[in-house]
Amino acid sequence: MQDDQAKLERIKGELAQANAVLIGAGAGLSAAAGFTYAGARFETYFHDFEKKYGFHDMYSGGFYPFPTPEEFWAYWSRNIYVNRYDQPAGKPYEDLLRLVRGKNYFVLTTNVDHRFQVAGFEKERLFYTQGDYGLFQCSEPCHQTTYDNEAQIRAMLAAQKDMRIPSSLVPRCPRCGKPMTYNLRVDERFVEDAGWHAAAERYHAFVEAYGGGRILFLELGVGGNTPGIIKYPFWRMALRNKQATYVCINLGEAFAPREIGRRSLCLNADIAVVLSALQA
Repeated sequence: MQDDQAKLERIKGELAQANAVLIGAGAGLSAAAGFTYAGARFETYFHDFEKKYGFHDMYSGGFYPFPTPEEFWAYWSRNIYVNRYDQPAGKPYEDLLRLVRGKNYFVLTTNVDHRFQVAGFEKERLFYTQGDYGLFQCSEPCHQTTYDNEAQIRAMLAAQKDMRIPSSLVPRCPRCGKPMTYNLRVDERFVEDAGWHAAAERYHAFVEAYGGGRILFLELGVGGNTPGIIKYPFWRMALRNKQATYVCINLGEAFAPREIGRRSLCLNADIAVVLSALQA
């Protein structure tokens, strides 16, 4: 505990002295906010799907081979609703914003649940690399455009019965008529639309402008599924820049390479607890 307290004080100091803060956020941050995909939360929203189809968490449900599009969208409309539209920001996100508000920051995240914007982070300081639950795209795709889906998701949710939606609500591409799908990076058909590319350019411009100075790389809840997006780039940039500090907060997965060990602070702790403690 004394060691963790010392690290907290050092993190506060680094936040105060850094000229820029680059936040890298993974699924662990949303899990710390209570937005888990299994356990009681899954049982609350998907007990009927579990009984009928036999999967036991929302992640597995996302890969289930539903036999009809009506069943597929009954599951996905409920999943998107409870993870994108029917949730508060979550206290860890709000605490994080309080830490960086007024500072020069940028957020790189693999999360697709929109919690950053709900919490009040500026859209221009966010790069959602893996998509957004709130967007549809053509499943082919026949064009590189995404579409806001809130009205359709809510309509599917309201009309579904016995884990099916009416056939008339199955979304179709407005150009080619093929099925629409969610804008999540699951294969090479993921659509990187104009907004995605604009965010990518802003991210790269931020790194170019501030990556060589006194910068704090703040990694929160990033696991081993896609380390090439946040974790490895953060390590490489911290290694090249002797003024940089790398902070990793992740329950069960907090570590850093020995090459940047002296400029790293790793807390194997609950992200929510740490972000709350940093407010003091």
